[in-house]
Amino acid sequence: MSVWSELVGQEPALEILQRAVARPDAMTHAWLFTGPPGSGRSVAARAFAAALLCPRAGCGECRECRTALDGTHADVDLVATEGLSIKVDLARDLVQIAARRPSVGAWRVIIVEDADRLTDHSGNSLLKAIEEPGARTIWLLCAPSVEDVLITLRSRSRHVRLRTPPVAAVARLLVERDGIDPAMATYAARAAQCHVGLARRLARDEGARIRRRQVVTLPAKLGGVGDAVAAAADLMAIAEEEKEGALTERNSRERERLMQTLGADPAARTQPPHIRSQLATLEKEQKTRGTRFTRDVVDRTLIDLMSVYRDALVQRQGGRVGLVNEDNLAVVGQLGRAFGSEGLLRAMDAIGLARERIAANVPPLLALEAMAISLQLPR
Repeated sequence: MSVWSELVGQEPALEILQRAVARPDAMTHAWLFTGPPGSGRSVAARAFAAALLCPRAGCGECRECRTALDGTHADVDLVATEGLSIKVDLARDLVQIAARRPSVGAWRVIIVEDADRLTDHSGNSLLKAIEEPGARTIWLLCAPSVEDVLITLRSRSRHVRLRTPPVAAVARLLVERDGIDPAMATYAARAAQCHVGLARRLARDEGARIRRRQVVTLPAKLGGVGDAVAAAADLMAIAEEEKEGALTERNSRERERLMQTLGADPAARTQPPHIRSQLATLEKEQKTRGTRFTRDVVDRTLIDLMSVYRDALVQRQGGRVGLVNEDNLAVVGQLGRAFGSEGLLRAMDAIGLARERIAANVPPLLALEAMAISLQLPR
């Protein structure tokens, strides 16, 4: 199994990357991977890094391939921020790393998985290093679209665009890689709208499937303002529940590890000032991570919600494209009859506006309440 095996449905991009690996003398030193969520931007970047360092151009079996894919190779530096932005201090550290020669391989590869989270200051700190990189340094930037990246960075990078993979390709990957039942794999791939990571989670986690069903059946319950406000609270509760399940145990482990590193007594009623300071810094980082996680969950929830109105519009217009919510046809049909084509488009615009407001730091609950009121079923 080669390093490219999990890059499903991306044949044009794969051809470009494999051609680059085969011609190291003509290597581009800055690449920008873009594509919709779940298309495999970071998968493509890691696979490309592995192929560049592998003596067999990405066999997937050697030590270079395995360590490059999991981010532990000495010459692969991976930046995957869990905060709301990439700070300038981290960008300056990357500039210093980029100036070093490779330790054991032919290239030093720096992967920035969230290049869209570079601020003006941190992006400009990277500019000179990307514009004039070391002879054996390669930058791999990942972002949803070129518009999400500072123009000064994207103009100096070679663009590789990934597309949404087909349902069949994602389902086949789940079956072959994870041993998922074919019927479940097809459902998960379709419900996740071909987002590979989310599809895997839906296929393996019954709780995730239950939460999604709560979301996609919600539009049928929006009979009035009270229902809308309650629905917004339900959406936030779903996000908070998922955050608690994902981060609570991790935060506790991080706190325990820090206390052990500092030699502090966990049972002490008060801690010395230097320990309190370290704990406060950790709590701030965890809070920032939790904020981003909640926003990401809410955004995924809104994508699921929009898919119901999209399906209703497709069904009403007699479109021949597949439906995302084939297991929820009763609600899809109800929305199509209640709203009509123009109303469905307005509903989708309201959901898109809520996503934009949350991305612009509007409190999620306020944005969800305004959206839900706009989604009330016509009388």
